[in-house]
Amino acid sequence: MSSASRSKVPLIVAAIVGVVLIFGARQLFAGGDGGGGTSGADSGSCTQVTVAASSEKAALLSDLADEYNSAGREVDGTCVAVTVNSKASGGAAQALSRGWDEQVDGPLPTVWSPASSSWAVLVQQNLAAEDKPDIIPDGRDSIAQTPLVIAMPRPMAETLGWPDKQIGWKDLAALADSPKGWAQEGHPEWGRFKLGKTNPYYSTSGLNATIASYYAATGLSSDLTVKDLRNPRTRQFVKNLESSVVHYGDTTLTFLSNMAREAARGQGMTYVSAVTVEEKSVLDYNRGNPTGNPETLGDEPPPSVPLVAVYPSDGTLISDNPWLVLDASWVSAQQRAAASDFLSWVREPDQQRRFTEAGFRTFEGVPGDVIRPEDGLLPAGAKTVLAPPSPTVLAALQNSWDDLRKRAHVLMIMDISGSMGEPVPAAGANKLQIAQEAAIGALDGFAPDDEVGLWVFSTEQGPNGEPYRELVPVGPARQTVPKMKTDISQLLADGGTGLYATLRAAQRESLKNLATDRINAIVLLSDGRNEYPADTDLNGLLDELSAESIDTSVRVFTVGYGEAADTEALRQIAEASRGQHYEATDPTSIEKVLTSVLSNF
Repeated sequence: MSSASRSKVPLIVAAIVGVVLIFGARQLFAGGDGGGGTSGADSGSCTQVTVAASSEKAALLSDLADEYNSAGREVDGTCVAVTVNSKASGGAAQALSRGWDEQVDGPLPTVWSPASSSWAVLVQQNLAAEDKPDIIPDGRDSIAQTPLVIAMPRPMAETLGWPDKQIGWKDLAALADSPKGWAQEGHPEWGRFKLGKTNPYYSTSGLNATIASYYAATGLSSDLTVKDLRNPRTRQFVKNLESSVVHYGDTTLTFLSNMAREAARGQGMTYVSAVTVEEKSVLDYNRGNPTGNPETLGDEPPPSVPLVAVYPSDGTLISDNPWLVLDASWVSAQQRAAASDFLSWVREPDQQRRFTEAGFRTFEGVPGDVIRPEDGLLPAGAKTVLAPPSPTVLAALQNSWDDLRKRAHVLMIMDISGSMGEPVPAAGANKLQIAQEAAIGALDGFAPDDEVGLWVFSTEQGPNGEPYRELVPVGPARQTVPKMKTDISQLLADGGTGLYATLRAAQRESLKNLATDRINAIVLLSDGRNEYPADTDLNGLLDELSAESIDTSVRVFTVGYGEAADTEALRQIAEASRGQHYEATDPTSIEKVLTSVLSNF
């Protein structure tokens, strides 16, 4: 996605709000990195403190807020009610930059606690660029820490010398650039080096990994400049590393969950060679809980091949989980005092122990007992800690990634069955009209040299009675997107839902046109269940999707649209193809969900 297009996302949302009231989505701005929760006291007489917390710690912080609220503490003679809302760091950064809209973004926060201070730096830069008041405080009080690491299957890391040998980004870049791949290390069965990395516009691990790769390319550990970013050797280094990415995404949970699934199939060593995550996530994975959700801990056994944390020798960043009491007009002095009291309480030893038990380090960076080599984690942590660049450099770095990221080859498939014509009273439109507007807006996210095309399906669309029809063949986005927008705007809802036959044909067509230097994917939106009698073989379709080699597969990203979508079938399809399933049960959330889906490219 281009930087300019990304910046249009909030504008697109704003334009649609007049017609479509957006209440929230399962992915990206409302959650994104997985987990989370909401907690708080109900007493309206207490001082209300609303916290927007990054998702990986929101559930824990929510539990702590419950305990705090029940403890009877008072500030200036008044009780305090702390409420914690899960909000992905990148989504919150965009919301604060453009002006927080409660209808779109949720309750106005008193406190923002992203995963990393890097997001605060970006918000300050964005506000300055728009000549808006700076609402980010100067202080960066931390509530817990966790470093960015490169998680690798233990045998792979040990092949490179872990834990005795220092491994850095340059080592991985050289391996990624080698045509021999893992064969040069004596393991041809592992294939080429494949990196899992999230989108730096939405994910903290993706942002910090991108920053670290630029530092590694320059050999610097501080004082990165815009001139450094423009150096051809620096750009080539970063581009080579990005070329090894299997796909991007708004959350590391996609990679970790898929890795666990592939490991259960006996293919955990070939799905990805490494994935950039926070240290805490390695512990979660090795506990058999890749989502990190406390409620699912213990549901699954530990993986047969655990991950280990590589602390890059050329430097890494720390997710410092800052506690930012916003310098905003809606935050009162009483709320500031209450937020400060909650921070002090959270930093007490008993509460910090709760963080370390969950795999975080304390706010001072001290590891807990769970950070140990037998679980793939090194208490010493990173030897070289990098600081986020200056606001101007960080914004330029994020934008430059648009030019260097791996390009995509994507077939978009839209359901136009009769049920898509059902009205959505809250929006004053039907489901197809809402999806049309959202899809047209989302297309602006593709870069001109991405490749994208469009199919539609219902029943009897093709010349021989096929349930699908190609409207725009996959080609350069600069050429296909204008026609796709026109065709999408003219779609009409009619017929049944020929889901399986359409996807079977689309996958075969995509395999014939596989672009080995691109992210190959299908994005399929459907609001119903398969209703095509000529093809009811879901198991056969799943076998076909999962049989492809990981190196030559086409990943399917499915979107269940509305309450009648066949969620289970769509999820199975996505998992079989090593993609991801997204839900837009509330049709008015489709704008956010599509943005989240397209963050994979």
